[in-house]
Amino acid sequence: MTDRRHVLVVGATGSLGGQVVDQLLARGKQVRALVRPGSDAGRLETLGVEIARGDMLDPASLDRAMTDADAVVTTAAGYTRRIKNATEIDTVGNANLAEAAARTGVRRFVLTSILTSDQTPGVPHFWHKKLAEDRLEQLAVPFVALRPGAFLDQVTQFGGDPFAKGRLMWLGDARVPLTFVLTADLARYLAAAVDAAGVDGQRIDIGWDRPASMTDLAQLATRLLGKQIRVRSIPTGLIHAMGTVFGPFVPMVKDMSAMVDWFGTGRYVADTTRQAEVFGAVPTAEDAVARFARRLGHPVR
Repeated sequence: MTDRRHVLVVGATGSLGGQVVDQLLARGKQVRALVRPGSDAGRLETLGVEIARGDMLDPASLDRAMTDADAVVTTAAGYTRRIKNATEIDTVGNANLAEAAARTGVRRFVLTSILTSDQTPGVPHFWHKKLAEDRLEQLAVPFVALRPGAFLDQVTQFGGDPFAKGRLMWLGDARVPLTFVLTADLARYLAAAVDAAGVDGQRIDIGWDRPASMTDLAQLATRLLGKQIRVRSIPTGLIHAMGTVFGPFVPMVKDMSAMVDWFGTGRYVADTTRQAEVFGAVPTAEDAVARFARRLGHPVR
């Protein structure tokens, strides 16, 4: 009988995937990473990670990477890579991953999905995650999908440290509450999901103790840091105009416009009941913002 010990991480050279690798190694896992030909795997190699060169659009390379793998964790997202074949990666690529997992018989497939993806056919990169979940289910691959909210530490750092600059960047209406997460927390949950009991076939919302608007978070940061933190928001109308002008040439812009509209409905909110049952206490907004600020080197009250 084949000894399956490795966890294959897809997207390991990215911010989230790299932290998943760290979490898995801390749990004593042997990690293998799918890395595209030509991509720098130096950090991973230094950590002792086995490198499997391949691509989500190359099914044969996925079969090789998953051979003898116990589990797969994927954080890959073509949308965030801002490349021409992003849609193909998020559709064909994810389907290829599911089919390779079915062929190779992995014990657990952990998918990084998106909160409310099943409600948003008008937001392509959200809907593509829902289709990926469905494909895993159709193929009877034992999977769990984690559906995180918006990444506070990623969306607010365009242009640098938001607390040093005294402002949080946002898209659309800054007064609408929604669900946020921190990258480090999601990485911990993804690693834990590899061995979590009783989660096969489940879609688990990931967030904080409550939804919060960007205005709420600026006020919270102001109290924690003892300095004024404001919000600079790009108006929804301007985002729509950009989608109209650039959408035919850069589909990501039109996708972003649709996402901002969805945020504005107030329905981008997690039910964290199952998160708490599987992964323990749900972070509070106060704790999350404080940890984010401290990571950037700011003293917190």
